[in-house]
Amino acid sequence: MWSSARSEASLEAALPVRLEIRRLKNARRLRLRFDEAAGTLKLTCPWRTSRRTALAWALDQRDWIDAQLARAQPLEPFVPGGTVLFEGRELRIAWREDWPRSVVFAAGELRCGGSEAGVHRRIEAFLKRHARATISSDIAEFAAAAGAKPRSVTIGDAATRWGSCSSQGRIRMSWRLILASPEVRRYVAAHEVAHLVHLNHGPEFKALEARLVGTGVSEAKAALRRIGPRLRRIGRRG
Repeated sequence: MWSSARSEASLEAALPVRLEIRRLKNARRLRLRFDEAAGTLKLTCPWRTSRRTALAWALDQRDWIDAQLARAQPLEPFVPGGTVLFEGRELRIAWREDWPRSVVFAAGELRCGGSEAGVHRRIEAFLKRHARATISSDIAEFAAAAGAKPRSVTIGDAATRWGSCSSQGRIRMSWRLILASPEVRRYVAAHEVAHLVHLNHGPEFKALEARLVGTGVSEAKAALRRIGPRLRRIGRRG
């Protein structure tokens, strides 16, 4: 039963992690999910739901919440001696203060120098630059094959989507796809390019997507589902 007699403060304090509440006018019921990358609970609920009711309902899901937390893995910041995925390969982050500050890929490592405090920022900047160039090239290749042209291509870090294509032809892609294998990254790029022609997931869209990707669409989708949670954790600090 909902613990509606308890105060909002006590209900919130009883939750093991921070809860974000989002009220939606078209929501018919309460829905809870755990954002593993952010380490927060996210609750959507009908527009008129009170905060105390939402908190009480969330607290009644404590068994489910505890199960999600038990499965959650630690964040993977960019630190010397740590590892990072790069195009599907596990690389070691190597650092020496006397090395050049610019990050280089060599002998199965990402190497950088300069201050140790700046390692995280420099590794992230390197990955984002590589993502911007590589993913933009993927989009251009698939767009030419589809006979389409995006109005713009933006590389960002959306919380829930790996890619999107608006009705105006604006494509947005997650830089984190550079961490995944090329097959996964290119599948997402082809998927969004196919939306330039078909803003739906109907038979014509699927046929174009398959033509652009070639073989391995289902395998790439399954691989992204498996590796997705880790991609969200990489490069994040608590």
